[in-house]
Amino acid sequence: MAIYFTPASFKFLRGLARNNHREWFHAHKPDYEAHVRAPFQRLLGDLQPVLAGVSPHYRSEPKTVGGSLFRIQRDTRFANDKSPYKSWQGARLFHARGRQVPAPSFYLHLQAGKCFVGAGLWHPDSATLRRLRKFILDNPGSWQAAAHASTFRKRFDLDDSEMLTRMPRGFPDDFEFASDLKRKNFVALRALDDATMTGPRLLSTLQTDLVALAPLVDYLCAALDLEF
Repeated sequence: MAIYFTPASFKFLRGLARNNHREWFHAHKPDYEAHVRAPFQRLLGDLQPVLAGVSPHYRSEPKTVGGSLFRIQRDTRFANDKSPYKSWQGARLFHARGRQVPAPSFYLHLQAGKCFVGAGLWHPDSATLRRLRKFILDNPGSWQAAAHASTFRKRFDLDDSEMLTRMPRGFPDDFEFASDLKRKNFVALRALDDATMTGPRLLSTLQTDLVALAPLVDYLCAALDLEF
């Protein structure tokens, strides 16, 4: 059983949160490479056979450029916060067609005290949102099984951070999953404590989570005519 992250991984990210400027980052870049990026890339490589067992259409790509790992640099062009770096490291396990069309992803998040694993569609465009909502309206039974099964909801939370205050236009108020149609994000997630992230069972834990998240991702793929 492999160890990927260590307390040094969180030490670097906490230090970056306190010293979010280019001089500090470049002075500590070897720590970033050794304790954050390299172990995350190893994890992504080890997740490849795990993910292939979940779906042959999803990719866990460890390469530095164009892979699963998000850049730690922030895009500050349109942001009020001009801090140049994220204080976390994230990675997306993406659909093979995800660079061409909207597609759900699996996601891993490394941040001291705020680690999590999740899956779904984050901030889909309005056309994709309407397509999802229409699919749920037409297929409520399989939505119940994918997103509201008791075993699923005991393990994962559905993201409620951004919701419409009223039903979207054209959808019935009395629909059994009306609250789901108000969602702006279709995401399920589960917090992971720091001990799990730095422990020897991280890979097996993530394997269990990816398998458990698969029905939701499968449903979202079906809504968007994507293979799963």
